[in-house]
Amino acid sequence: MAEPLKYLFNEALVIGMADHFVRHWSEFDRQGFCAAVLNGFDDLELKQRSNRVREMMERFLPNDYDRTAEIMLASLAPDHNGDLAGATVTDQGIAGWAIVPMTEYAGQLGGDHFDTSMLLMKELTKRLTSEFGIRHILLREPQRTIDLLATWTDDPSRHVRRLVSEGTRPRLPWAMRLPSLIEDPSPVLPLLEALKNDDEEYVRRSVANHLNDIAKDHPDLVAGIAGNWLKCADRTRSRLVKHACRSLIKQGHTATLAALGYGKPSVEVAGLQVTHRLTLGEHIDFSLDILSTAETAQPLIVDYIIHHRKANGTTSPKVFKWKTFELGQDQQITLSKRHAIRPITTRTYYSGTHMLEIQINGESFATAEFELEVLPKA
Repeated sequence: MAEPLKYLFNEALVIGMADHFVRHWSEFDRQGFCAAVLNGFDDLELKQRSNRVREMMERFLPNDYDRTAEIMLASLAPDHNGDLAGATVTDQGIAGWAIVPMTEYAGQLGGDHFDTSMLLMKELTKRLTSEFGIRHILLREPQRTIDLLATWTDDPSRHVRRLVSEGTRPRLPWAMRLPSLIEDPSPVLPLLEALKNDDEEYVRRSVANHLNDIAKDHPDLVAGIAGNWLKCADRTRSRLVKHACRSLIKQGHTATLAALGYGKPSVEVAGLQVTHRLTLGEHIDFSLDILSTAETAQPLIVDYIIHHRKANGTTSPKVFKWKTFELGQDQQITLSKRHAIRPITTRTYYSGTHMLEIQINGESFATAEFELEVLPKA
């Protein structure tokens, strides 16, 4: 089992940061900083640990923001433009998770120092990411920030280019939301347009995730972008668009499916067979036949939806991807699936009637009920 992320903020990281700070500012109270950060540190969760480091940076580093920025920049590890997955604080400098509180420091305290703060964001993101801290600046000075980010879309560093997209995502997980961009994402669309052909999958994946964020509030807008981007698209662009539209595909959003080439399906569905009764921890097995009634071959996306019973007797749907394929004229295919119904941390199961639904190109074609029994814990 993987170790919780909070343990990446540990004593060695804190001491390593202090060693680099004192190296570049002899008046830094290394011992006091470490003691203040590590007091009760084991009881703190991930974000609390990051916040503690940021708070103690504010207490122990110079009250002069520009001077502290110089110390932070001098303390950074060399920029190798490589994979940052294993980055951490070493003798060479600060990198890895220690960067997060540093970006929060710059974002929260650099309100009157736009140029310095953005320089920090640019350099810090090369050692992990500035996607959280930069949002403070975006909220204060949105247009000025976006204008500068536009000049970073062709930066030599792939980490800087990714920040342009990731830092402006309106619903970035673990981060504060950007209400103005949730309401109107048009200011950042030129940034995504500039990055859609980036050489790095790492950057393109961020663009796709950004569009998926936008799709939660503006599905028709993303469907239109998908249609435009798919004109004369190569395989790389097609993958980006499909990933960007993944939530809309699951929802069966008609305009998005049409943009991806999945029109109204001409099929007949028969013979849906479903396990009628099972106990939590077992599998539900189901199968069905799909017959094409179209005069030409047609692309199909087949999903299945499990409508889980809730405590009040209503149901909550969860869409699962099943199969994407092309079905020829008069062709028939039989599909079968086994799906585990087992305890997970994000769902509470209840005994009673649940329902399976089959969806093809966003349209419902067949349903069947099944009974789930949840046994009392021993």
